[in-house]
Amino acid sequence: MRAFEEGILQQRSEQAIESLRSCKVCPRDCEIDRFNNKIGVCKSGRLARVSSAFPHFGEEDCLRGWNGSGTIFFGWCNLRCVFCQNFETSQFGEGVEVTAAELARIMLDLQEIGCHNINFVTPEHVVPQILEALVIAIERGLRLPIVYNTSAYDSLESIQWMDGVVDIYMPDFKLWDAEYCRKYLVASDYAEAARAVIAAMHAQVGELKVDENGLALRGVLVRHLVMPGLLDDTREIMQWIAANLSSDTYVNVMDQYYPAHKAETEARFVEINRGVTANEFCGALELARAAGLWRFDTRWRNVIPHGRPVWLPSMHARERGKMRAALAAS
Repeated sequence: MRAFEEGILQQRSEQAIESLRSCKVCPRDCEIDRFNNKIGVCKSGRLARVSSAFPHFGEEDCLRGWNGSGTIFFGWCNLRCVFCQNFETSQFGEGVEVTAAELARIMLDLQEIGCHNINFVTPEHVVPQILEALVIAIERGLRLPIVYNTSAYDSLESIQWMDGVVDIYMPDFKLWDAEYCRKYLVASDYAEAARAVIAAMHAQVGELKVDENGLALRGVLVRHLVMPGLLDDTREIMQWIAANLSSDTYVNVMDQYYPAHKAETEARFVEINRGVTANEFCGALELARAAGLWRFDTRWRNVIPHGRPVWLPSMHARERGKMRAALAAS
């Protein structure tokens, strides 16, 4: 990791932790004293909360490989997505608080069992804590590529802190229209923030590069979850990616949407209380191709892993249930 080798990771870590005293780690700009455990929008204090950590076989081919992506799910979130499929973690804070040393140990455990990378999921609000833990983990032998798996509701400062630290950025560009961002993400400035940070990510690491085995080494991989009735947003996002990043950008156009959380239970979201139709998903792919994009993730989704999963320290309930059912049937 360049930042560690150049001796600047420790300095960045200290600056980032100090910034928690008046937190502006994400675009919410709460200016809350998280260092002393005051709580803002993300509900996180001085320590990061980890809901689960395990070798994930449901990620993109270039990340999961044959041993899995070493995925660490963080509790809480700075968005309020009404359709969140992991709301137990993001909104209700499932998991346990961990010290920097404990988080470093989780990374090293994932490396020890053969994972191809360390994959931070929902890291936007805990960037300082991640940097603090990485200093310890690298000193103790961590050598895996770092994946930053984000909603893209990050601050530019956070992405600057991650320069020379993150190898693979994986932002999920959710929505474009400000009114939809307000209604469904409770963040009307989401798309503006996402455009700024995704451009910064691309400036740091460029297009996705893989090794001879197809494993990701460095670059940007953009995800986009197709939403029911919102193909106009898909069109804008795909055109922006091609025009402002590169037509060679690796894109995962995802069909996994289903109504969850408030989208399933509250009548005011009835328009997204359904799955995405085959026509909508095919239409989304055509919009991406029409924009000039061509590098798509074509994996077989929901792959069942071989062998038994390792739960570190606790596995997300939904994922745990799926894994156990798969193991029972195998």
